[in-house]
Amino acid sequence: MNKKSVFISFDYDNDNDLRGTLVAQAEDLESPFNITDWSVKRPIDEAWKKDVLDRICKVDLTIVICGEHTHDAEGVEAEVTMIQQLKKPYFLLKGRRRKTCTRPKSAPKRKKMHPWTWPTLQKLLADPRQA
Repeated sequence: MNKKSVFISFDYDNDNDLRGTLVAQAEDLESPFNITDWSVKRPIDEAWKKDVLDRICKVDLTIVICGEHTHDAEGVEAEVTMIQQLKKPYFLLKGRRRKTCTRPKSAPKRKKMHPWTWPTLQKLLADPRQA
């Protein structure tokens, strides 16, 4: 199986548990993806931007995990902007089923936030253009 390499963008202060869940799913032998890298927790400056840009350039696509405070997460905002500038594929996953999850401000309103289910994840990884 040819696994996709994935960067995870998420609200480091509020949704690190969700990152852990996605990493665990990637470790499953049947998983169609590998987590190559994820958000960097440090002040946003030029070094941070260069580091994140390098990470995003090395992957096939990005999964943006959306939680309750994603709209306020400056790092996610910057990462999604970089992904769009690079014209790299990405999709939004709703991280919490019973909560109101928000999208990064830089994600267009027409971009759907997908439910986080194994079948949906597999479908989006197979063809991220569906996002």
